[in-house]
Amino acid sequence: MVDGLTLDLTGKTAVVTGSTQGIGLAISRRLAEAGADVVINGRSAERVAQAVASLSGLPVRGVEADVTSAEGAQALVDAAGAVDILVNNLGIFGSTPALEIDDDEWRRFFEVNVVSAARLTRLVLPGMVERGWGRVLNIASDSAIVIPEEMIHYGASKSALLAVSRGFAKAAAGTGVTVNSVIAGPTHTEGVEDFVYEMVDRSLDWEAAQREFMRTARPQSLIGRLIEPEEIANMVVYLASPLASATTGGALRVDGGYVDSILP
Repeated sequence: MVDGLTLDLTGKTAVVTGSTQGIGLAISRRLAEAGADVVINGRSAERVAQAVASLSGLPVRGVEADVTSAEGAQALVDAAGAVDILVNNLGIFGSTPALEIDDDEWRRFFEVNVVSAARLTRLVLPGMVERGWGRVLNIASDSAIVIPEEMIHYGASKSALLAVSRGFAKAAAGTGVTVNSVIAGPTHTEGVEDFVYEMVDRSLDWEAAQREFMRTARPQSLIGRLIEPEEIANMVVYLASPLASATTGGALRVDGGYVDSILP
């Protein structure tokens, strides 16, 4: 309870893809703390079980499924039941010089970062519309707007995800269902630690490496540090709640001021 406002998701079922670690796991925790029945998803049964165990005492369950395939996406939705909140968090990234990104890599990034989200949204949106309530949240990136030279395929896929979100929001207009994107800035996750060390001297300890990365590769940040996954999760839980009923078709930033814009 904050100033009389409660983020209460009791009775809602939430599915978070790619949620065995990092931002996805933090989102799952926050949604469960708000009362939602959360379905944690990943491709490895072992990692799904570990993630569920790490949230012991909270209303979470795990479903092993590869949502980059039509079969896996359907299996996840079937196991979850009626989905009230869908968080398309699954994504891949990595640095490759622009002229070295081949066709297969372009396709792989779009299949995972865009098509999988569109597919799952297409599967759950009709049920949400029929029930008159639902939330679809796509985890995008500052790279959707500030395309990084070292990973333009990633940035382009996240730009496409913003368009997908806006389009599905229009498809759900006037139904009580909202669709939004969350633009995450440079965030401290296990995967990002690996990425940081691709960009800076591996002999540096983590704190020094982080500072050097932000100074040289992300100097636009207004907070001068990596964002913690919980900070992304806080925005997601708000947008998933009844309090955000008038927010749809948007791209909400949790980027530490990285994107140089006065608009959300």
